[in-house]
Amino acid sequence: MPMTNPLPMLLTIVCATLWLTGGAGAPQSQHFHDGGTGTGCIPSERAALLSFKKGITNDSTNRLGSWHGQDCCRWRGVTCSNRTGNVLMLHLGYPINPDDFFFYPDVCDDSRTLFGEISPSLLLLEHLEHMDLSRNCLIGPHGRMPSFLGSMKNLRYLNLSGVPLNGSVPPQLGNLSKLQYLEIGSRNCEYGIYSKDITWLTNLPLLQYLGMGFVDLSGIARDWAHILNMIPSLRVISLSDCSLGSANQSLAYFNLTKLEELDLSDNNFDHTYRSSWFWRATSLKHLVLMDTGLFGQLPDALGNLTSLIVLDLSENVNKDMMILQGLKNLCSLEILDLSYSGINRDIAELMERLPLCTGENLQLQELRLGFNSFTGTLPSSIGRFTSLSILELNNNNLSGSVPTEIGTLTNLTSLDLSNNNIISGVITKEHFVGLKSLKEIDLSFTNLSVVVDADWIQPFRLESAKFASCHLGPLFPVWLHQQLLQITLLDISSTGLVGNIPDWFWSFSKAAYLDMSYNQLNGNLPAQMSDMAFLVLNLSSNKLTGQIPAFPRNIRKLDISNNSFSGIMPHKIEAPLLLTLVMSSNQIGGTIPESICRLQSLLDLDLSNNLLEGEIPQCSNIKSLNFLLLSNNNLSGTFPAFLQNCTDMLFLDLAWNNLSGRLPSWIWELKDLQFLRLSHNSFSGNIPSEITSLSYLQYLDLSGNYFSGVIPPHLSNLTGMTTKGYDPLDPSSNSEIEMDMIIAGVDQFNDIWLVITKGQQLKYGRGLLYFVSIDLSGNYLTGEIPLDITSLDALINLNLSSNRLGGKIPNNIGAMWSLESLDLSCNKLSGEIPWSLSNLTSLSYMNLSYNNLSGRIPSGRQLDTLNADNPSLMYIGNSGLCGAPLQNNCSGNGTFIPGYHRSNRRKFEPASFHIGVVLGLVVGLWMVFCALLFLKTWSVAYFRLFDKLCDKIYVFVAVKWASMTMSAE
Repeated sequence: MPMTNPLPMLLTIVCATLWLTGGAGAPQSQHFHDGGTGTGCIPSERAALLSFKKGITNDSTNRLGSWHGQDCCRWRGVTCSNRTGNVLMLHLGYPINPDDFFFYPDVCDDSRTLFGEISPSLLLLEHLEHMDLSRNCLIGPHGRMPSFLGSMKNLRYLNLSGVPLNGSVPPQLGNLSKLQYLEIGSRNCEYGIYSKDITWLTNLPLLQYLGMGFVDLSGIARDWAHILNMIPSLRVISLSDCSLGSANQSLAYFNLTKLEELDLSDNNFDHTYRSSWFWRATSLKHLVLMDTGLFGQLPDALGNLTSLIVLDLSENVNKDMMILQGLKNLCSLEILDLSYSGINRDIAELMERLPLCTGENLQLQELRLGFNSFTGTLPSSIGRFTSLSILELNNNNLSGSVPTEIGTLTNLTSLDLSNNNIISGVITKEHFVGLKSLKEIDLSFTNLSVVVDADWIQPFRLESAKFASCHLGPLFPVWLHQQLLQITLLDISSTGLVGNIPDWFWSFSKAAYLDMSYNQLNGNLPAQMSDMAFLVLNLSSNKLTGQIPAFPRNIRKLDISNNSFSGIMPHKIEAPLLLTLVMSSNQIGGTIPESICRLQSLLDLDLSNNLLEGEIPQCSNIKSLNFLLLSNNNLSGTFPAFLQNCTDMLFLDLAWNNLSGRLPSWIWELKDLQFLRLSHNSFSGNIPSEITSLSYLQYLDLSGNYFSGVIPPHLSNLTGMTTKGYDPLDPSSNSEIEMDMIIAGVDQFNDIWLVITKGQQLKYGRGLLYFVSIDLSGNYLTGEIPLDITSLDALINLNLSSNRLGGKIPNNIGAMWSLESLDLSCNKLSGEIPWSLSNLTSLSYMNLSYNNLSGRIPSGRQLDTLNADNPSLMYIGNSGLCGAPLQNNCSGNGTFIPGYHRSNRRKFEPASFHIGVVLGLVVGLWMVFCALLFLKTWSVAYFRLFDKLCDKIYVFVAVKWASMTMSAE
């Protein structure tokens, strides 16, 4: 799920914290004592704090390291009263870092936090008014929120946010009658903290800040708004991701007249904007409704929220949303976020209805309109929003040119017009003339050309510049020279650059990300790159040559694939943080250096399509590999034993090498393996039966080896090859991070996935994720085709050709309804071709040639269309087959009539036909005459039958004649 800018909410939390601790939430009549001289702490309270410390089982950052000695008021995180020495504040919350939400969604995975429990000894801190234990793993043995917290009756501030507790929120919190700030809930959905009754909140008459994000409130139905309406002191309500089902409540009296901030994001209201209760809160300054399922038109009451500073309606798909005239009244509005809403309107219409204020009253600073369907041309009126610092128009359908008035936005720090591929025209220095504050620009995947003079002096210093697929070339952009000292991210991929990379270009000092892929750049890389600051370096698909220099020490991802690098790999690889190394499709020779085994963090390694030789190093220290691609080299030795430790492996490709030996039985331990290609090596022995335990496997290619024995039984265990089995992009099978990793992995190796199917070699990119295949061709396999192979109903390609398989084709093969390519040629299969093949409506290629098949060839709408040029080639080499498209005729029981061929049929000749008819009549009459003449019993029976027939005819005629005569008279 895309995330909106977290800065406004973080600032809100910080400001509220300072306000409450320094004013409303702090002691009114006492002085703080924190680390200075004073009366010293109370012994009983010191003992209580030490007891709390005993409940901490892990403090890796030594945050409680100062908790010793007599004066607890000097301890870190402890604040006492100067007058009485009582502990007033306990502030042990872990600092908020937005990046931690991505890397550590569960704080219990972050070793930097405190681990342990919230000790009941804290009850002895009778004067405690402020307690912040946020973002720590203080869940104790049971993980529930302690009910004794409700006995700390002097508390004014309680923050347990980010502590991944479970169970019900204790209603005893309602006893904290002095509480002004309450924040609980954790992002980690595995811990099910919930509340089915929040009426206890009405016992907190002084409550000003209520944060219960990620607490499951689905059990309180529609009552939540009525309950909150009974707490008129509330200024901030944050109920993000609480499983609330509706905001469609009717409040007879609206008491929340002090409400300034309301965050209801990530709930599922699924009703119209206009029916929501909160439009009556005219004091609102922050309104966040991201991803709530609200739809329809905005109410006119929006125009009454004249104090509004932040309005976030993002991620609510609402393509027909009308932009209200009421927006013009919101002169205090600083942030407007309508991104990810699918709005299908002319961009000029929106610009006309944005706050129409003058001078200093025009406050709009952030305009986020990305990922919609806005059309039209960006109007020149954009220049009047002089306070704009962030302008996001990416991923829309904008057209036309970019107005030069955008260059008057002197406060603009970030400009994103990317992924509007019908935006065209030329960007000149006039577009940048006033952008003295610009730090980030993204024009990638537009049809824009950047044309500026070589001596142009830029008014800004960029930190991030993305021009992917723009037109910058063919000459290298000299103006970039001025930006190299500050820039940290530069993407000039697919920009038409040709020629050598100038020497000055490598004088980066801060660049962490550089992408120059898909150009026609040539020349050598600098001899010294180890001291460069790159974290990501992508130089793939160019014409670079020469030796590969030492890697930058801090590099995380290095991609130099599809170039003409030669020589050997660096002997000494010193990049301990390297995650992805892609060097495929070059002319790199020699052996894989042993130093690669030091890359303990390595996730993806692609050295395919090179000239590497020797054995694969046994890197026992590498255990996190997801992708290992070494195909199309001259590598030798056996199957790498160190892979037994790589239980997270997803893709393994060792095809087209000189590897030999047996496939190990421990291969089942690679439980997440989805793609396994070992084709065209010299592996031998039986295919281990354990391979069928790889339940996620979708692609298996063992072709072109020396495997013998039978095809392993229990193929039905390969549930990844069934329609009810594993889906690599199914969120229920993978986390969002894992899905992104799989897609990114396949995308970055896009050019090397060559698949033999349908009798030809095809190239697959992301589509490989859905290509389900088994290829065991070109081995020495014997026995029969396992019957349970027909349970693999998601299989698209099945190739068992060029083996020694016998027996019959499974009758139920028609159950493999996803099959598009079937090759069983060059085996010893016998019996009839199953008629169920006609059920395979997706089949577009089939080859059953050179077997011992017999009987009638089945027909069907799909089968009859295969190999239209010469369909008989599918069945050639099976002497017992008959019927179309072969020329062998079948008898009534479906067997072949020897000697009859369609090619021997003669054309119709009338003379021959008449002669044949006459001869047939003559011969037939003589045969009857001879039978009556020489066979007495036949002649007697014949004449008796003839006499009876004559008598019946005579009687019938006589009666009929008599009746006609009588009727005539």
